[in-house]
Amino acid sequence: MNILIIGEEVNFKECQSKFKNAHRYLFANTHQEGKQFLFETDVVFDFLIEREAQLEIYRSPSKSIIFLNTAKINLGQLRASFALPIIHSVFGFAGLPTFLDREILEVSMQSQEKETVLKNVCKELDTGFQIVDDRVGLVTPRIICMIINEAYYTVQEGTASREDIDLAMKLGTNYPYGPFEWCQKIGVKNIYELLAAIHEDTKDERYKICPLLKKEYLFIQP
Repeated sequence: MNILIIGEEVNFKECQSKFKNAHRYLFANTHQEGKQFLFETDVVFDFLIEREAQLEIYRSPSKSIIFLNTAKINLGQLRASFALPIIHSVFGFAGLPTFLDREILEVSMQSQEKETVLKNVCKELDTGFQIVDDRVGLVTPRIICMIINEAYYTVQEGTASREDIDLAMKLGTNYPYGPFEWCQKIGVKNIYELLAAIHEDTKDERYKICPLLKKEYLFIQP
């Protein structure tokens, strides 16, 4: 299959690791750059989608099946806010760093009629998949980012060091990374923006951002 990755180098490498070398990979840093590859692409993994205007490239007819990184944004709202039809099968997926390269591809969709399309493309990609509700944060990113946020509260309160928390979580839960190791891989910016989006969507205090995490986020802003 021809797989187009629209994103950063880290996304490209994770796709290669996940789907191996049995496919031809195309890579673009922007949507405008990726548009030129759509007619030769079977599957698109769009890691950069943030607003409805970026969906413009998917109005062009092609055979591509589109996976949009909807960890920070709701697929239904994204589609509904775009006035013109999209001529593709479109799914959401958990596309923050570390969440793609797993046995199960975590996806959302708006129509059950597309499940057959999803099954077929996942078979071609040689991956299992799990359909989850189309909500901001999906499932795994929501849980991991909440754990990272709680770890920041623990450090802020002086209960334990970052190193001790990482070690305790890996030994106690068998997670691949501790919360702060995971935060470094995902990126403080992604953690902050995902938690902010979930809190806005749910108004749940569990997702209220720790001041220490907010301070680190603001520090890295240009």
